[in-house]
Amino acid sequence: MTTIPEVSIETETSNEEFRDLVRRQLELLGEDPDREGLRRTPHRVAASLAWLTRGYEMDVAHVVGTGLFDSEGATNMVMVRDIELYSMCEHHMLPFFGKAHIAYIPNGKIVGLSKLPRIVEVFARRLQVQERLTEQIASALDDVLHPQGVGVVVEAYHLCMMMRGVEKQNSKTLTSAVRGLFRADQKTREEFLTLAYAPRT
Repeated sequence: MTTIPEVSIETETSNEEFRDLVRRQLELLGEDPDREGLRRTPHRVAASLAWLTRGYEMDVAHVVGTGLFDSEGATNMVMVRDIELYSMCEHHMLPFFGKAHIAYIPNGKIVGLSKLPRIVEVFARRLQVQERLTEQIASALDDVLHPQGVGVVVEAYHLCMMMRGVEKQNSKTLTSAVRGLFRADQKTREEFLTLAYAPRT
C-alpha cells in the first residue's frame, strides 16, 4: 500500500504564494496565464524550483551518514573526477552546469565514494556563485574527514553568459580550492591538478 506523504499547511501556503508570484510574472511578461499552455505553469515552476534548490534542506552530516571508514593505513590520494553538477546562478537565477573533481589524502579515515557526489549536491542545489560553491565543497570535506589535504576543481558553463549579456557559448569557468597538503606541498598540488585536467579518453 502506497503512503502519500502529508503536506503541511505552511508548505501548502508557501507553494500557493509561489504560484501566485509566477502567475503575476507571466502577466508582467505580457502573457495570458489562463491560456491552455500556461494554466499549470505556476504549479510546474514552483515544483521545479523547489527541486532545483533542495540543497537548502540538506546538510553534509546527513548525506555522509555512516559512510566514514577506517583508512587502514592508506595515505595516497583518493580522487573522484567528472562529478556532474547543476546549479543556479544567484545573480540571474539561470542555470550553470559542469563537473567537479574532488581529491583528498586520508588521515585515518576514508569516505564512501558515493558520498562525494552527494556533498557536491548539497551545495550545488542552491542559488550559487561558482567560486563559493567550490570553497564550500572543499571546506565540507575538510570538516568531515580532517584529511591531510583536500583539492576541488569545478569547471562549468553559465547560461547567464551564454543566453544573455556577452552571449559567449564556448566560454567555460574554472575554479579551484585547496586545503592542507594540496596547498602546502607543490608536488601534491601539481599531481592533483594534472589528474583533474588530464585528457578524457
